[in-house]
Amino acid sequence: MNELDQVLPFGLTADSLLVVLVAGMTFITVLAVWYGLLEHHPMERRARMLAERRDQLRGQLLKDKTPRKRQNESLSAMRRVVDVFKLMQSQQTDKLHDRLSQAGLRSRDAIIVFLFFKVATPVLLGAVAFLLVYLMQFGDLAPVGRLAVVLGGIGLGFFAPELYVSNLTKKRQLSLGKALPDGLDLLVICAESGLSLDASLDRVANEIGDANTALAEELSLTSIELGFLPDRRQALTNLNRRTNLPSIRGVVNTLLQTEKYGTPLSQSLRVLANEFRDQRLLRAEEKAARLPATLTVPMIVFILPVLFIVLIGPAIISVMDTLIK
Repeated sequence: MNELDQVLPFGLTADSLLVVLVAGMTFITVLAVWYGLLEHHPMERRARMLAERRDQLRGQLLKDKTPRKRQNESLSAMRRVVDVFKLMQSQQTDKLHDRLSQAGLRSRDAIIVFLFFKVATPVLLGAVAFLLVYLMQFGDLAPVGRLAVVLGGIGLGFFAPELYVSNLTKKRQLSLGKALPDGLDLLVICAESGLSLDASLDRVANEIGDANTALAEELSLTSIELGFLPDRRQALTNLNRRTNLPSIRGVVNTLLQTEKYGTPLSQSLRVLANEFRDQRLLRAEEKAARLPATLTVPMIVFILPVLFIVLIGPAIISVMDTLIK
């Protein structure tokens, strides 16, 4: 038995550990290939989401205020945990719903899943850290170090759902910002052809759905809400709340002014489209202007040492050969 076999836990040997690692990597590779070969249909997901939103708005218009008897229904494990800790009774539920909507998580159970992982992830990562440092003696740490690892796992688990939602929100807002000028151009064409705002939004959503699913979802939801809600201003305000993006906020304000004062829609949207396109060009020029300063450190660290070796290396070798002789 070599020294590595003595270190490994559960009586594992180096050969068995290698077999386990190879099997795990093979399983992950097969799983990745299988997932890559699956046929994804983003339009079907968007259609299901729009159907749910339409049913929800229809229920609100019919003023169906009869409380659902969820106590008689079978509760899932996540819902049961959330009910035990009474997390849904918090005053931050509406803000949390808006945050999840900005990340593209609009299902009815999105809040339940998020709150469940908010509770379960610290416990799970804390248990994994405890198992590694106390039971498996991983790392041979001091007692203070073990306690720090466990507390670090709990803290990481507490912030992990927040970081996940924040990352999704940033990616979605970036995608919306990139596709918005093109969407406004299509909206201008629809408005100039005589279509109403509802029909224009629906047509643009259908046309831009393959290029940018996020913007198509937002425009489709806004079109549905404009047709269902009694107050059209509320539908446009909901678009602003779901995205929380300055560019879309400007579009919403323009549409609200158009609805209120009757100003030409196509002219206002054309001005906004040109402005957003200019802003996108300015951001690209700004990144290009920062490029020389950004490349300074990699050049100093990676390129200049190699250049010095190539230029000065032969001379140093010649001097060393002369001194040795």
